[in-house]
Amino acid sequence: MKLKEMAYARSGDKGSNANIGVIAYSKENYVFLRTHLTEEKVAQYFSRLGSRKVKRFDLPNLLAFNFVLYGALDGGGSVSLRTDAQGKTLGQAILQMSFEVER
Repeated sequence: MKLKEMAYARSGDKGSNANIGVIAYSKENYVFLRTHLTEEKVAQYFSRLGSRKVKRFDLPNLLAFNFVLYGALDGGGSVSLRTDAQGKTLGQAILQMSFEVER
């Protein structure tokens, strides 16, 4: 199952760091993602960006998570030569992440 079936996402930049918000469609999805959408899984998924570290912040009252990918934007919008120096596409990219779900 793809993440996009369980949640939606928004993303952007904070200097050289990327911010990705993932908001679950339901409490059940949030509970599943709390266990399976880990810092390690996100770091591995975006490993090509060269992040130094990925930190997850849980927002249970919003059924959401905020991930900060430190150093993922290679200096940020005014410095980086990357096509997406502000991380706007990362929210869409994370929604393609797959999970094994038992039914």
